[in-house]
Amino acid sequence: MTEAQGGFRGWFAARKGVWSRLRFTSLRLRLVVVFGLVALTAAVSASGIAYWLNREAVLTRTQDAVLRDFEQEMQNRAGLLPEEPTQDELQHTAGQMANSSQRFSVLLVAQDATGAPAYGSSGGLDGFTLADVPKSLRTAVNEKQEVNSSNKTEYHLYWQRIVEDDTPYLIAGTKVNGGGPTGYMLKSLEQEAKDLNSLAWSLGIATGLALIGSALLAQAAATTVLKPVQRLGVAARRLGEGKLDTRLRVSGTDELADLSRTFNNAAAALEKRVADMASRDESSRRFVADMSHELRTPLTAITAVTEVLEEELEAESGSMDPMIEPAVRLVVSETRRLNDLVENLMEVTRFDAGTARLVLDHVDIADQITACIDARAWLDAVDLDAERGIMVRLDPRRLDVILANLIGNALKHGGSPVRVAVRVTDDEIVIAVRDHGPGIPEDVLPHVFDRFYKASASRPRSEGSGLGLSIALENAHIHGGEITAANSPEGGAIFTLRLPRDTSEATTNTDENPQHNPPKGDA
Repeated sequence: MTEAQGGFRGWFAARKGVWSRLRFTSLRLRLVVVFGLVALTAAVSASGIAYWLNREAVLTRTQDAVLRDFEQEMQNRAGLLPEEPTQDELQHTAGQMANSSQRFSVLLVAQDATGAPAYGSSGGLDGFTLADVPKSLRTAVNEKQEVNSSNKTEYHLYWQRIVEDDTPYLIAGTKVNGGGPTGYMLKSLEQEAKDLNSLAWSLGIATGLALIGSALLAQAAATTVLKPVQRLGVAARRLGEGKLDTRLRVSGTDELADLSRTFNNAAAALEKRVADMASRDESSRRFVADMSHELRTPLTAITAVTEVLEEELEAESGSMDPMIEPAVRLVVSETRRLNDLVENLMEVTRFDAGTARLVLDHVDIADQITACIDARAWLDAVDLDAERGIMVRLDPRRLDVILANLIGNALKHGGSPVRVAVRVTDDEIVIAVRDHGPGIPEDVLPHVFDRFYKASASRPRSEGSGLGLSIALENAHIHGGEITAANSPEGGAIFTLRLPRDTSEATTNTDENPQHNPPKGDA
């Protein structure tokens, strides 16, 4: 792995850890985000309204003061000028008007004695000029109004705000009523803009502080609210791990306290239910085990008798009465079936009680399968495809039980020939047992490994007990393996056994009955 790949994987692992923590605290994160959004919305709304109100108040106050002063200066000073003033007179009067308390620039426009336009600016010839006045404002100022009962003057004062070089200005104009020059005023609003900017910064800082405060408040609220929820989650996980005595400490009378009480009640009921079920299950297992052991003693005697009867049946002397021969054969068959059932029940009891153990050994898988087939005289009916020399570490006796059940089941309910194929990978060994019968019905497939399950209800007294495949599956599980059943596309059923090549569980020979006959294959 290159250094770049290692760095990328490290970065990805770090990011994954961050996201996992975020997912773990998702409710906390949502609470913080909701509180933050509410606080941000409220703060921004309040700050926006405050800024807008203050802005209008500041600008309106400054604007009214400037316009009032300019209008007064136009009446007191520009109104005293002659009808045809000279440029010097306009210049002097503009300078006087600009020296008012509001300190604005003034431009006076009139016609001299020759009829030529004359201009006077408080800033000199290069100061405030007519070109700086918007055309719309000039048009409005020079428009003569009709005098009537509702309008007492011919000319009115007009104003507007403009921005030049990022600096706001207030510009206004009017004409002296009754004849006189036209005056324009230009007032910089830079100081007011700075004040409003300071106000905006203050409101922004206040908004940020409100957001931080809301986040801290949300964190505190989330801690208060989520701590009982986290304790509930921990308790639920402990309960799921089987620690049924887990209980929550209940304090308060709120909804979380009610939830804790409900959890404690549910845990107590579950503990009682599990204890009752465990007690009944233990009693059932003990009953089956005791019953099986008790049955073995009379079965031993009965088996000995049936063996004698079976020898009489096979004798060529014909000493057996033909009238009772069918009954004797039935007794022999049913005794053998009962003996197999007891052995299977004892095996199932070991698995249920957790006392079944592995006796591991290194074996050649092909030799082991051949020995299983040969011991049951199935060589003519089974086709083996297995390579010699494949060594695996497992329990030979339990593998023999698995193979006997799978192959015997295929021979009984499938069709010859039965093919056993072995495939080996680096980690596991796969043994497939396929027959050439009609296959397994789809509604039966999910239940083939169930105990005492028989595919056909019409043959409840068939030779099998319905425990063979269940025992085979348990033996596969104790090895860390699995058995699956399916229908082959070419026809017939196929059972697939998967076992690890080296069973890691180290066991000692604690099997209660290692020498008993392997269970017969049945469905």
